[in-house]
Amino acid sequence: MPSSEFMVRLATLVIVMMLAPLIPGIASRTRSILTARRGAPVWQLYSDLWKLLRRGTVYSRTTTVVFRLVPIALLACVVVAASMLPLDGRSAMLRFPGDVVAFAYVLALGRFVLVLGALDTGSSFEGMGASREVTFAALVEFGFFIALASLSVATHELSLSGMLGSPALAHTWSSSAPAVIMIVGGLFVLLLAECSRSPVDDPTTHLELTMIHEVIVLDHSGPDLAMILYANALKLSVIGALLARIAMPTMDLSYAMRLGVLVTGLFAVGIGIGVVESTMARLRLPKVPLYIAGGSALSAFALILLLQ
Repeated sequence: MPSSEFMVRLATLVIVMMLAPLIPGIASRTRSILTARRGAPVWQLYSDLWKLLRRGTVYSRTTTVVFRLVPIALLACVVVAASMLPLDGRSAMLRFPGDVVAFAYVLALGRFVLVLGALDTGSSFEGMGASREVTFAALVEFGFFIALASLSVATHELSLSGMLGSPALAHTWSSSAPAVIMIVGGLFVLLLAECSRSPVDDPTTHLELTMIHEVIVLDHSGPDLAMILYANALKLSVIGALLARIAMPTMDLSYAMRLGVLVTGLFAVGIGIGVVESTMARLRLPKVPLYIAGGSALSAFALILLLQ
């Protein structure tokens, strides 16, 4: 890989990592505007992270070294997953045949270590949240692989760089636009579940019986909690970038235009999340599997169309 290409991809990754806390802020601000509330500013998460980084960390005496390694491992998994995505619109920093499978499982590994940290606390409350998290995650993973399989069939590629960074995706848009639209719609539905957003979860809830993701990070504090919050925002941005690259192929554009399309797509994802959260109530827990199945069905229908 030429050094100039590597620096371009590295710079794009750094830009996405810097913008990551802004996407939840855009979603929150959109929700506030649509519900006629004052709300927090879009940079609220930056302020929260800075505040947490200056505080001390408290560890329970029942936890082990596993609990302390969770924030670092989670953030590392999300950064590695981001490096497998062609954020610059052409090729990823880490590219190899079959990296699409590695991408999904690296994100799953981050979720696994987070759940492992919740169980390490010895709290039945966090154990309940961990059980809910892995139950819904197993359903999301199935739909996620169907969506990626649809992209693979459409582009005849097994690499994310080949799927999103080649002219094949643009050709698929011209020949099978309904299928690609269903893939984008299905992935957006799964994004809300994967990133613990409404209507699956409520990141601002304080009701113990309805908490899913928030309950498994209750024992983290200070810089550890800051890393977890940042990793969650970065995961939202990574999946949002995947959506943006599928919805808006940019292979033939200049780097500045490809970067502009990526940033615009990330902001659009944040706005879309805010619109959904302001118009839909949080689902009852028994209804969540049906919601996830709906997102998986969209991707399955797309796969059927592409195979015909």
